[in-house]
Amino acid sequence: MKKSKALTAISFLALYFSFYKITLISSTSLQDDFINCLHENTNVDFPLVKTFFTPERNASMFNKVLESRAQNLRYLTTSMPKPWFIFKPVHESHVQASIICSKKLGVHLCVRSGGHDYEGLSYVSRLDSPFVLIDLSKLRKINVDIEDNTAWVQSGATIGELYYRIAQKSKIHGFPAGIISTVGIGGHITGGAYGSMLRKFGLAADNVLDAKIVDANGKLLNRTSMGEDLFWAIRGGGGGSFGIIVAWKIKLVPVPETVTVFNIIKTLEEDTGFKILSKWQRIAVTGNKTVTSNYTGQFLGEKGTLMEIMKKDFPELGLTEVDCFEMSWIDSIVFNAGFPTPSPIEVLLEPKTPFGKNYFKAKSDFAKEPIPVLGLREMFKRLIEVDVASILLIPYGGMMAKIPDFATPFPHRNGTIFKIHYGTSWTSENDKSANKRMKSIRDMYSCMKPYVSSNPRQAYVNYRDLDLGKNKKNSKVNFIKAQKWGANYFKNNFNRLVKIKTKVDPENFFRHEQSIPVRPSRRC
Repeated sequence: MKKSKALTAISFLALYFSFYKITLISSTSLQDDFINCLHENTNVDFPLVKTFFTPERNASMFNKVLESRAQNLRYLTTSMPKPWFIFKPVHESHVQASIICSKKLGVHLCVRSGGHDYEGLSYVSRLDSPFVLIDLSKLRKINVDIEDNTAWVQSGATIGELYYRIAQKSKIHGFPAGIISTVGIGGHITGGAYGSMLRKFGLAADNVLDAKIVDANGKLLNRTSMGEDLFWAIRGGGGGSFGIIVAWKIKLVPVPETVTVFNIIKTLEEDTGFKILSKWQRIAVTGNKTVTSNYTGQFLGEKGTLMEIMKKDFPELGLTEVDCFEMSWIDSIVFNAGFPTPSPIEVLLEPKTPFGKNYFKAKSDFAKEPIPVLGLREMFKRLIEVDVASILLIPYGGMMAKIPDFATPFPHRNGTIFKIHYGTSWTSENDKSANKRMKSIRDMYSCMKPYVSSNPRQAYVNYRDLDLGKNKKNSKVNFIKAQKWGANYFKNNFNRLVKIKTKVDPENFFRHEQSIPVRPSRRC
């Protein structure tokens, strides 16, 4: 079917249904040795009170820092392993020294920028003990160069902070990253990173010009010194495999002074035959449980032009001018992030979102064909059965269809109609329904198998899902088993990622339950 060129201009219309030898020592002794080693390997001072946190010395502060950027409370429960201590570098050389010292002392590192890893892998390790947490939240400088249409942003900065700094300099510049303001830019881009302008400009990773990374030897590299293979791998190959990203150089994109947003809610009774939802799938544009469907849209232009397009190509939605709100691009960021309207743009600097934190489990899919009515009925039936669940459909097409699958490790491009996010959440560690809810979301995922991509069934690495498989300490077994979940996330790009990993980190220093494995060496 021929797609409307006009609809491609609608950049976002989302549909939301509600091996190292370990020496046995105390954590205090380990911290002292680590501090001494840092002093030996950096000339930049770090105030201990503000950079080191351990439960023995100050349990309340340690817990506060650990919890501050941990977004999935499932991984803060009493049964989960905790880092022996937390270090917050204040300079890039501290990151370099951390790698050198962790190798010297035989301790594993977890590295966290925003803490939004769905399976908590940036702040919890169930593979290695002891482990320490390197928290990058003090590395958050942002330098916006409007004349050059670029910005350097350190990994500890959030995307909310990045958007705010861009808006301080210009009303006609933006960046196509996510909508949750507390997401850390460091880890976000390593998985590809999509947002409300992906149909217009592609992923955040598609708009990266350079990067600074500390490798497994503690060397600070840029694009030139790391080489194009590694630069390719870090823009979509997932975090925690190749090194520690300390900064990205991004390309700013043009945005109009006025954009239009809307949010329309339709109950199941208002769309009994799924005509609206079926039409949405056919035009590859985008929304929620009682059951209701929230159609949320962003158009890079004025509402008069949007209305003309919608009346022609999607009249079934029943969009009216009353539903549309004109605003600046930065205000649309605030709107899409879920803050009350109106809210000052300074809310993007807050350390929390309107959604708060909870315990959750999520999974993902990619649709290549519209889901038939039979599949939609089954999807809504199971949605009703789960106490708290949601499905989010993210539209593709536009620029996403023009960029080759192999341009970055993120392969879900041409031929994809939309991405699916399944989620369920609860609010208490002792919630007796937690296991039931997780089983329900897994059952929903299973029932959707006939209607989504196959061979492999694709998944989004930034929606990390350990149900797909996970690493163990045996590297040979890891490589064999990882070929399955690696194909889910990266399709054929997985083989290139393994080749690069084996070259730049042959000892597998950077590792976690779903890190890219090294290829086992062949022995005669």
